[in-house]
Amino acid sequence: MINLFNRTPKEEPSRVQREDREDKEIVFSKAVKAGKRVYYLDVKKDRRGDLFLSVTESKRKSVTEDGQFIFEKHKIFLYKEDFDKFEEAMTEVLSYMRQAMPAVEPAESAEVEPEAAEPKAEE
Repeated sequence: MINLFNRTPKEEPSRVQREDREDKEIVFSKAVKAGKRVYYLDVKKDRRGDLFLSVTESKRKSVTEDGQFIFEKHKIFLYKEDFDKFEEAMTEVLSYMRQAMPAVEPAESAEVEPEAAEPKAEE
């Protein structure tokens, strides 16, 4: 192909560069600890100033030879145009589950495995 304008084509940004762009300002955050999992609910602001929800599930998978924990992370992003539909669906699903499942009594003397302190570094 002949380059008429003597410019090099733009390269696709690397995955790290894309993630840096996507790592927006966190304006509110809540962590929910659940056994070996931690759920992070982060309200972030995009470059236009709009808020969106980033939900991250972080699950402790294993321990390395040097004693470091390995975490597996999964994320979803929820944008304002989908808030109402998501909230309605989540409410309906949780309501169904609460009616369908037998009541669970909290364990009185259950041994809880200590949680590893995990830095909340983004992937």
